[in-house]
Parts: sequence; C-alpha cells; structure tokens
Amino acid sequence: ASSAATAEGSAAPIKLGGIGPTTGGNAAYGIAVQQGTELAVQEINEAAGYTVFEMQFEDDESDPATALNAYNTLKDWGMQVLAGPVTTTPSVAVAAETVNDNMFMLTPSASSLSVILNDTNDESTARGNVFQVCFTDPNQGVASADYIADNGLPTKIGVIYDSSDAYSSGIFEKFKAEAEVKGLEIVAAEAFTADNKADLSTQLAKCQEAGAELVFLPIYYQEASQILIASDKIGYDPEFFGCDGMDGILSIEGFDTSLAEGLMLLTPFAADAQDEKTQAFVSAYEAAYGETPNQFAADAYDSVYVVKAAIEAAGATPDMSASDICDAIVPAMTQITIDGLTGTGMTWNEAGEPEKAPKAVKIVNGAYEMQD
Repeated sequence: ASSAATAEGSAAPIKLGGIGPTTGGNAAYGIAVQQGTELAVQEINEAAGYTVFEMQFEDDESDPATALNAYNTLKDWGMQVLAGPVTTTPSVAVAAETVNDNMFMLTPSASSLSVILNDTNDESTARGNVFQVCFTDPNQGVASADYIADNGLPTKIGVIYDSSDAYSSGIFEKFKAEAEVKGLEIVAAEAFTADNKADLSTQLAKCQEAGAELVFLPIYYQEASQILIASDKIGYDPEFFGCDGMDGILSIEGFDTSLAEGLMLLTPFAADAQDEKTQAFVSAYEAAYGETPNQFAADAYDSVYVVKAAIEAAGATPDMSASDICDAIVPAMTQITIDGLTGTGMTWNEAGEPEKAPKAVKIVNGAYEMQD
C-alpha cells in the first residue's frame, strides 16, 4: 500500500518505508501501525501543501524471513527511512540489515533491547542507527511491578509467559527482579513456548493451586484470550495484568469480551484520554478507518512525527541518500524532545531507547478506562 499527497512543482518527497503484519495472527498490530502511519503522513503532507513523505508499507506476516524480503522490496522502491517493523523477531532480523546499509530505522512497537543492541546485556553495543518509540521490555517489566506494588493490587502473583519469545521473557526477567525489590511474592511462574501454546490451562491451574491473586501476563493478546477463557471455565477469578502486547484483546473475532472485564494493562496510550491531542487523533482515525485506534496506531503516528522532527533538526533533504540521511538524523534523535500521543517530553538516549512515562488502563464495560 502506498500513500502520498502531491503538489505541482513541489520538491521530491522523503520515501518512508513501513513493515508489519497485515495478514496472519498478529495482523491487528500491523494494520493499526499501517493506518497510524498513513494518517500522520496525510496530515503532514496536507499541512505542508506538498508531498513531504511518500509512504509504502509491506506485509511481513510477523515472520523474519518475510520481513527481510519486505525490506529488500522497500530498498528497491527507494526507501530512505524505515518506520518499522512492528514485532520483535522480524525487527531484530531487519535491524541487522539496516546496520549493513546504514539505513535509519525507527520501530513503533518492537520493544526488545535485542532490536537496538547487538548485546542485550550491554548498552555500549548499540547498533547506532536503530531507535524505538515504544517502551523497552525491561522498562515494561519494572513499571508493571512498580504499578502493582504502588497501587494496592494483590501481592501474591502468578506469571504466565512465553519462554521462546524475546518480548515476553525479557519483560518477565525484569518484572521478577523488581517484584523482589518491591516485596511482591511470585508464587508461580509458568512458561510456554511457541510450539506448545494450544492449551494454556495447565499453566493457569498451577497459578490457581499456588494461590495467586493476580496473574501477570507479559504476552500477546491471542494467548491471553485463551487464558481468560480457561479461567472462566474453571471458576478462577484473579486479577489479570498485562503489558502493551495485550492491546488488541477486545478486537479478537469471536472472543467474548466480557471475559476481559477488569483486565489491566500498561500502555503508552488510551483512546479515552481527554487531552486535545488524543481526542483529535481518535476523531481523525475513526473518521478514516471506522474504528477506535489502539496504542500501536498511536505509536506509529508518533513515529512519523518523530522522523519529521529529526529530519528538520538535522537539515536532511530528499536529495540525500539513505545513508547520508541516517548519518544526519541519528545525532538529532538525542537532541529532540517530542510531545506525542504516547508520551509528553519524549527523549532518546544514544542506545536508541525512549524515555517516557507509562500509563495504566483497565477494561470497564468493554472499553479501556484510564487509571490514575
């Protein structure tokens, strides 16, 4: 899919590439990112009166090999900046290639440190050209434990996580460490893998047997929906708490959303927030796509404005090569401050990691409700 406004006699646009799953099990993420990106591009072009950005978005099916093919397709098209990919494993694969090409990459939503670092245990090994808009996994794990401890939520905690997934296991490890600091008791920590996730009732039952009053789910919404269904069947009613991968659970076809009532999650964005910026975005998104945006759409929307700000700060121009644009805007990324949908006063360190405060939402009457 491509999106570009045109103006007679305008300068050539910056070619902005996007990659994400628009088909397959993670399509809800990729479609939201594509639409959030398109909306920002359209707004920027219309405000300028000429084509600032030309956009092309490629489907990666949340698969690393497909993502690499998508990346090469975008390079052949002439991409100068990459706003993507969406999920972690494809982003790690593509990030390595962008280093070789000296292509600037800003992922809206791939949160693992393995995306921005060559060695996830050492921030001095940053790839250099790769940045994130979303919270990193360690930040989500720490922030989740802090929120639970600081807001009077149950302290006997069960965890169900995907040990084969960098996103899930990365959050769990930091959550575990912070839980100990905060005096939270992890009474059960039950893992599954990508090859063994058809039935998660065993993991849930072990949390119940251990007396967990809150179950922490640092996993994606598809697996979380299975757990909520299983919980209802066995009459187990703990509080459930997730992270940004939970966003999308209300849009699963055929899922009884009443089972998610009371579910809490940390997210950088809530569509019911009353600030002017959020409400304008939600209105425009609903008018364009007929649905309420989630945090993936908001992250993607912010990504385009971040790229725009970095390009302007660096003085980069469309006639520059992708490599020259990368060299120009990488140092600008550590100098800009962005007030976006997903954070006020967002800044970036040299490793590519954003600094912003998380927000918590709770599902009430089938919709997200901001928590204090």
